[in-house]
Amino acid sequence: MSISIQRQPGTVMAQSLRLRSHTLVSDVSVSEGGEDLGPSPHDLYDAALGACKALTVMWYTKKKGMAVTDVQSVVDSDKSQERTGVYRIHANLMISGDISDAEFDQLAAVAEKCPVHKLMTVVQTEITTHVERAA
Repeated sequence: MSISIQRQPGTVMAQSLRLRSHTLVSDVSVSEGGEDLGPSPHDLYDAALGACKALTVMWYTKKKGMAVTDVQSVVDSDKSQERTGVYRIHANLMISGDISDAEFDQLAAVAEKCPVHKLMTVVQTEITTHVERAA
């Protein structure tokens, strides 16, 4: 799957992201020179983790027939040491439903195993960038 990204016409820096049938906007804050028209790339990175954890838990509850009615996540990050190689993300999940303590413990373990969490912490990601002049 390819994601197409192009500056949104009429904006200072905002980018239109097109993937499958979806269009999102990414921008940076006014203090960073943008117009704050959408989440920044850092915001999207953090949001990907929170969404993945919630979706993974919901998928698991459906598969196991657990009586979970909702999963909400809140993600906070600390980038104060990012330039020295440490980026901290705290994900807090709130699970609603009539589940036992044992089921709750299972879901807590499942949340730690979401695919994006693994990509961020375990998998070696290799990135290649090709830059060319536009016609």
